[in-house]
Amino acid sequence: MAITDDTRTRFTGLSAFPLTPLRDDRVDEAAFAGLVDRLQRAGVDSITALGSTGAFAYLGAEERARVARIAVEHAGATPVFVGVSALSTSQVLAHVEAAEAAGAAGLLLAPMTYQPLTEHDVFELFRTVTERTALPVIVYDNPTTTHFSFSTELVARIAALPGIASIKIPSVPLEPGAAEQRVAEVRAAVPAHVTIGVSGDASAASALAAGCDAWYSVIAGTLPEPALEIARAARAGRFADARAASDRLAPLWALFAELGGSFRVIAAIAEHRGLAPARCLPLPIQGLTAEQRERVAAVIAELGLDRDRELGDVGV
Repeated sequence: MAITDDTRTRFTGLSAFPLTPLRDDRVDEAAFAGLVDRLQRAGVDSITALGSTGAFAYLGAEERARVARIAVEHAGATPVFVGVSALSTSQVLAHVEAAEAAGAAGLLLAPMTYQPLTEHDVFELFRTVTERTALPVIVYDNPTTTHFSFSTELVARIAALPGIASIKIPSVPLEPGAAEQRVAEVRAAVPAHVTIGVSGDASAASALAAGCDAWYSVIAGTLPEPALEIARAARAGRFADARAASDRLAPLWALFAELGGSFRVIAAIAEHRGLAPARCLPLPIQGLTAEQRERVAAVIAELGLDRDRELGDVGV
């Protein structure tokens, strides 16, 4: 499909990645619906279900199809992008069909592997998917999780495929000059209609100031208000305010780094806030220890994130 200006706009701003909470190792549909309800009420620009934060790799095909449907049903007018990654291309295409049937506005695709993948393998995956669907596709570059790193040359080849709408890049350097250099490198490699989005919440303010169009956010899926404060300030060109809002969350970013990433920490926050059941992560992932959970609770209380708050006028 051709990416129009209206389509491109969908892939800008703040995209919130909610957890897919489990209870007794089964999807807690009510808890997931509640998370999506909160996000559309908060006013995020889009919702991405079944991303890495959504534990897609641990769910069966029927569970993933059901989660996609729930997300679209509860998102209202907020666009929903659905993760379709899987080990084999045939499985990916089955998830694509389920996302289409659910009413998704776009797809999120990362290369998954057991055997190491070549750049040719990954290009052919994206070529096949874009030929088989009319939905726009987000290219998900997540080397820490997938163990596959996209070269700039591969990004350029894939971005030239019809239907590619956005590139989700890993964290950028915090230093402004280095961040601008990295974003400019990607921008020079992709067509103008392809947006550049960043993951890695701690560097989001730097990435948005450096020219990224979107922020694909872990914290926004559970704590949309502080993420919106950063994103809306950046969208209004108030990059100093965006960085200051991000700096206030430094204790949270430190927990992400110290406790093995954002997945376990954000699940502990959702459980502490009563937004997800206890032990909501898929087994064999055990989550944080009791001592670590106490530290997380102390940090979110210190930051005032242990309760919802009004976002107010932050420069929309």
